[in-house]
Amino acid sequence: MEDLVKDPDAGAAELERLLLNVGAGDKDSFGELYTRTHAAVYALALSILSNAHDAEEAAHDAYLRVWDYASSYRAKGSPMAWLMAVTRNLCLMELRRKKRQKELSEDEWNAIPAEARGLETEERALLQWALGSLDPASRQIVLLHAVAGLKHREIARLLGLPQNTVLSKYSRAIGKMRAGLEKGE
Repeated sequence: MEDLVKDPDAGAAELERLLLNVGAGDKDSFGELYTRTHAAVYALALSILSNAHDAEEAAHDAYLRVWDYASSYRAKGSPMAWLMAVTRNLCLMELRRKKRQKELSEDEWNAIPAEARGLETEERALLQWALGSLDPASRQIVLLHAVAGLKHREIARLLGLPQNTVLSKYSRAIGKMRAGLEKGE
């Protein structure tokens, strides 16, 4: 990985050579490709999946996919970009497959605002009460944006929803929470 940072062009040329060799069935080149790129592949998977076990599985699957499809790789762009696209696509497929938003229990979702910094105990209780008035999908979007700090496009990608859907659900949820707080329900 160090040589990729020192000289990106030389690193890209070397990765391209390795990918082409992997496409020809060279196991040693596959091992070298893995050694040079695993940290970056794993980091990308972890950033998308937010779970070390799932990220390791996704990275493993990415390398299986690379082994299977390296022969179809064409040296038109960055070999690292190709590898990252393979990884990203597998991670997004995994998120859709698991419907990750449903994996967290109510207690886990409620714990997110409880762990938010800068909130007094009373503010946390009020936030949890307001969030409790929302349907689970809207609550998740509000928490991911307002508490976890994700951008709407990141939330859309994470949940496999159109960005406009995320924006409208967020807006309606904030309006519902605001109205509930004003009424004192």
